[in-house]
Amino acid sequence: MAQIFQPTPENLDFLSEVFRWGNIAAIPTETVYGLACNALDPQAVSKVFAAKGRPSTNPLIVHIDSLDDLETYAVVPQSAQKLIDAFWPGPLTLIFPKTEVVPDTVTAGLDSVAIRMPSHPVFRELGKRCDFPIAAPSANPFGYVSPTTSTHVMRTMGDKINWILEGGTCSGGIESTILSYKNPSQPTILRHGGIPIDALESILGRKILSKEVVVEEADQSLEAPGLLKRHYSPETRIELFTGTPPLLSEQEAIVLLQKGGRSSDSVFHFSENGLIEEIARNLYKVLQEIDQKQFKRVFIETPPTEGIGVAICDRLTRAAAQE
Repeated sequence: MAQIFQPTPENLDFLSEVFRWGNIAAIPTETVYGLACNALDPQAVSKVFAAKGRPSTNPLIVHIDSLDDLETYAVVPQSAQKLIDAFWPGPLTLIFPKTEVVPDTVTAGLDSVAIRMPSHPVFRELGKRCDFPIAAPSANPFGYVSPTTSTHVMRTMGDKINWILEGGTCSGGIESTILSYKNPSQPTILRHGGIPIDALESILGRKILSKEVVVEEADQSLEAPGLLKRHYSPETRIELFTGTPPLLSEQEAIVLLQKGGRSSDSVFHFSENGLIEEIARNLYKVLQEIDQKQFKRVFIETPPTEGIGVAICDRLTRAAAQE
């Protein structure tokens, strides 16, 4: 069973050695907890895929702590520099042509690599101790709800890994935006996330394409993580609604965007006052909580599709998709 380590200097030194030895551990980022390893070690990367039950056709995101070595791993167009300056460290993943240094196991055989620089202070301290980038998909069984606390990781992965680095509750609560620069003249969003498209367009001073990608089968090749039709899914069946809340039958629950007049053991809410950032931060926390209550079905209110609400609706739509 996994041990939860507090982020003391001694423990951070130890975990950097864990990665150097070719082992894996769960670590915090500001988005969700990741199942991490040395991204340049193909055998360690294979352990991550095996622990998650993740298809090898699904590429991983490479996490860095410093820009110093960025061009060691990727061919970075000048047009991406404004976004790097504005949003790194933060919840923005950029896809670039990769260099030969990056193993094919990380990129699922693609000639591109997805790179991000997390802002979580514990990750930053750990990253300083590693002379290699860190691959870190979400620290949960493949396809399940992403973890935003160490408790979530322990519940679903505690019997598959040895170490979990404590970092508190993730402040963002939803995965990074993925923007592809494989065609430098036309950057394209492949996954909506913590940075809304209008914020990216404001920095670039131009429109960005948003590519709606829905992949049916888990063993199909993917351009980026998080593109499967069914993903981020609890075991409890989900149905989405807007407007008037439905009436509940026995063993059914409902999740509202904000706390309201209804109060019972089957009524949940994502936020106190409807702030979209709070909804995002609590999205997976509430889905994890509901999954422990053994309801047969849960109705979930969806937010407006603007700003980060686009990413929240994307996650809920995939979570509710039927196999």
